[in-house]
Order: sequence, then structure tokens, then C-alpha cells
Amino acid sequence: MRILITGATGLIGKVIVQKCRENQIEVNYLTTRKNKLTTKGKIRGFYWNPSKGEIDSKCLEGVTAVINLAGSSISQRWTQSNKKDILNSRIDSLRTLRSAMEKSDLSEIRSFVSASAIGLYPDSLDRYYTEDESEIDDSFLGEVVSKWEEEISAFKEFSFPVAMIRVGLVLSMDGGALPAMVRPVKAYMGAAFGSGEQWQSWIHIDDLARQFLFVIDHGLEGVFNGVAPNPVTNSRLVREIAAVLNKPLILPNIPQGLMKAVLGDMSYLLFASQRVSSKKIEEEGFDFNFKNICSALKDILHSEETSSDIFQKEFV
Repeated sequence: MRILITGATGLIGKVIVQKCRENQIEVNYLTTRKNKLTTKGKIRGFYWNPSKGEIDSKCLEGVTAVINLAGSSISQRWTQSNKKDILNSRIDSLRTLRSAMEKSDLSEIRSFVSASAIGLYPDSLDRYYTEDESEIDDSFLGEVVSKWEEEISAFKEFSFPVAMIRVGLVLSMDGGALPAMVRPVKAYMGAAFGSGEQWQSWIHIDDLARQFLFVIDHGLEGVFNGVAPNPVTNSRLVREIAAVLNKPLILPNIPQGLMKAVLGDMSYLLFASQRVSSKKIEEEGFDFNFKNICSALKDILHSEETSSDIFQKEFV
């Protein structure tokens, strides 16, 4: 098996590459930086520039599955310029990839799976979301994910199964939100945001990587939530981080207005509430290694070697 991965050097991509190595799966990856190109063992790099529609079509040779993770980080100030980049990076990547696929022999490809995000679901303290939800959050994030999924759906014109994984809060110390939550707790400045009642639908990075490969292995299609079975409130998440680190929480909750002043519109990410179900992927037979927030945090915060370290050993 050979998998083409876009976004392979990102948070999720690094761990998927690691899993592929462990399972003797060959990897082609696309990068916008020519100094990141390498051919080492079972891993081969190819250049692309989605903003210009450029791609080395040789990246598809021998490929049996495609994982799309490309897209600029949502965790940056939502200026007009950054908003444009956040959206266009996702759309341009998919269109560039689809254009190359339309001109290539795809007879060996048996699965296409793309990242999406639970930010599509409306902000709510009491609703419990499944993949069948039709209402879309009226925020910038909801707009991005909606247009992202429209572009992913265009791949249904091909004969292979197309799947989307709506990713929740990814727990990893190599990136994402967790390091920013851990640092203040370690410094005795940890606190929940706002009321702390907003739901955080989280997933351990290892389980998420496994879920992408599970969807490929089982030829699944459609939408699946990339979240663990037991969402927690923001207050509970902060308390569990403090408990694992054996640190007290002595500060009051951080007001929403303060974070809005510091982060601007991007502060919405801290206060949006989405309680999301993992039942659909579990019914397909996927078994989470980390179903509870306590065990997930203990594993991550006590880990001695990170996925990025492993990735560096392969790519340097």
C-alpha cells in the first residue's frame, strides 16, 4: 500500500506518517517547501504550490489511497488577510489535487479521506451532534468548514469511496491547543474560559491518526466525527490537566471580553461549545484506545518521546 498525504508535516500528518512506518505502508507526501523534499526509505516527497495550481503529478504514481490534511492553521488572528488564507489554503489544495487526479491513472486508488472540522456544528451547550446535523454554525469557522466540505464532495465524481473526518480538539503536546492550556497551569495561572460550561469534543492524536487509517482500510465513505466518546466541559478539561500535572487552580475563570480584547474574533474558538458523538465510527468497528480525558492526558503529558521527534528522524 502507498498513501499520498497532503499536510504530512503538520500535527496530524506527522503521526499518520509514523503509523504508516510502523505498518510498513509507503508514503508519498506533498510539500510547498522544496527544502523539505526527500526520498528516504518508504517515504517520498513531491513539490506543489496550491495557490498557483502547481503540483508534481508523479506524486500519484503507485498510490492506493489519499489523505488530505492541507490547510492553514485556524488558530491565528482572524484578520481579513488571514481569513482569506485559512479558506483559500483549503480550497486551493483540494482543487489542485483534483485537477491532477483528473489527468492521472486512478485505477489503483481505493480510498480518499479528507480532514474537516466539528466547527461546522452550531455553538450550543445542550445539543448533542451527530453527522446527520444539517444546521451550520453562523461563525467564520462554520463558513470555512461548509465550503471546505463542498470542495471535498467534488471528489465523489471519481469511482473510489470519499470520506470526511470532522476533527475535534486534538490532544497532543506537539501542537494544537493543548500546549497553550498546559503552560499556564504549570505556571500556576491556569483557569477555565468564560463560564467553563462549553463542551470540548476532544480526541487523542494517536486515536485520530488510527481513525484515518481505519477509514482507508475499511473502504468507508461519508462523514465521520473525529472525536472521542466522552466530551468534557472546558472547566473539567482544565481541572484534569491540573490534576495530571499536580498543580492547583487558584485563579478565577477568564472573562470572554478579556480574551476578545487579546485575540480578537479568533477568541471564538475558546468559547464555542460543540458536544459531538463518536457513535458512527464506533459502529463501524473502530475502538478508541483513549475514551476518557484522564487517561488521554496522562498518556500525553507523561510521554517522553513525541511524534515530531520520530518524524524528524525520518525526514532529516
